[in-house]
Amino acid sequence: MKIATEEELAGHYRATVRGAIEGTLGALAVSVPASYYMHRRWAAYRALPIQLKTMGVIMVVAPLFAIQAERRGVQFDQSTWTGAGMRELEREERAQQSRWNMLGQREKLMDWAMRNQYKVILGSWATSMAIAGALVMRNKHQTMSQKVVQARMWAQGLTIGVIIAAGIATHSQRKEAQEHRQVDHTWQNMVEEFQAEEKMAQAKIPHMLPASSA
Repeated sequence: MKIATEEELAGHYRATVRGAIEGTLGALAVSVPASYYMHRRWAAYRALPIQLKTMGVIMVVAPLFAIQAERRGVQFDQSTWTGAGMRELEREERAQQSRWNMLGQREKLMDWAMRNQYKVILGSWATSMAIAGALVMRNKHQTMSQKVVQARMWAQGLTIGVIIAAGIATHSQRKEAQEHRQVDHTWQNMVEEFQAEEKMAQAKIPHMLPASSA
């Protein structure tokens, strides 16, 4: 197992913070102009309380903040691997790419959805919230307070639906993993790589020693 040094831990922290800043700025660059545009474009959106508008911005910022921070952290971890560890990562990437190329279009879509299930669920929830909010605000027979109450009810219902969907997706993923469980031979590959490196290093030693005098 590779033990991280203090310098690597500090580098990982800096990479994670960088990703968090990138995700936050990117999300704000999208959500704030979008909120401003909707405020100028639709009277129903202008009538919304500032708390709901702020929640809409947070719903965009929070996921991108977490995703980009994790992404930068993983990238830094991969950049620190060398030798046998790097070759093992490359081998796994080639195996995954080969498996992906053998899948059909429907299987690729299902595989992508399973690997990004929480992004899909969150995106579906946000889209449903936007549609529900638009439909509620278009009702001319309700007061603004009634519309806010109805929007909250929709939010609660959709949140429960998201929790149920996440549970079903997690259960399906675990069931799929159990049915197609594969023995992890990564440690064997790593041992073989380390042994090969050791043999190469030992083979170079005689050539590095000065020739003995006759």
